[in-house]
Amino acid sequence: MIQLSVNVNKVATLRNSRGGNQPSVCDAVQTCLDAGVPGITVHPRGDERHITRQDVLDIAGLLRHLQDRVEFNIEGDPRPDLLELVLQVRPTQCTLVPVIPGEITSQAGWTRTATPPDFDRVVARLREAGVRVSLFVDPQESAVDWAASLGADRVELYTEPYARAFERGPVEARASFEQFARAARRAHERGLGVNAGHDLDLQNLPLFASLPHLAEVSIGHALISRALFVGLPTVVREYLAICEGHTEPT
Repeated sequence: MIQLSVNVNKVATLRNSRGGNQPSVCDAVQTCLDAGVPGITVHPRGDERHITRQDVLDIAGLLRHLQDRVEFNIEGDPRPDLLELVLQVRPTQCTLVPVIPGEITSQAGWTRTATPPDFDRVVARLREAGVRVSLFVDPQESAVDWAASLGADRVELYTEPYARAFERGPVEARASFEQFARAARRAHERGLGVNAGHDLDLQNLPLFASLPHLAEVSIGHALISRALFVGLPTVVREYLAICEGHTEPT
């Protein structure tokens, strides 16, 4: 069964647009948990434009007694303050994501040529602390091989190209899916788990959920956007129904 990890960044974005504590990020997390979500994701950026350091600490406290059934995933670039926070909190997983100054959201996965200095040591340090490490990569076999060479546990496949292809129709959607499937099979061959995320939604997820060896999807923007109209518990259950309806393909 595919694990759904709900990214609650957008709840923090709404809160920060007004100041104060409403809507509460922790209340959103608890609502997701009550609806049956097995994973929570946050991406605390350096400018704290949505998730803050305190949010991370508060969510970690909320999830601490649920570690046996709920995974906590912290995303971000390997800047010193983020690594210090991850090592303090020790979430289930840290997904290392490249960040371009001024970007609104992630635009691409890591490449071998853009590897930060001592990246392999960063991966090793996190793993030694008991944190599973996932690297955000484009759906290329060479990127998967690079992640394996660094000692990562998983890759997260950057799915925006698939989402855009899906919008253009079934032929392009299927062609893009096959590219992702090749990358997923390569990851499995190299002993890596397969995660995916970025612009997945209720329309394109059913096809993508049949990806070989897919372990986890991280979904935030589309899920929270729909929750404005139908409610967070309802939309969480809609996504869970898709994820739980798929066993791992071979």
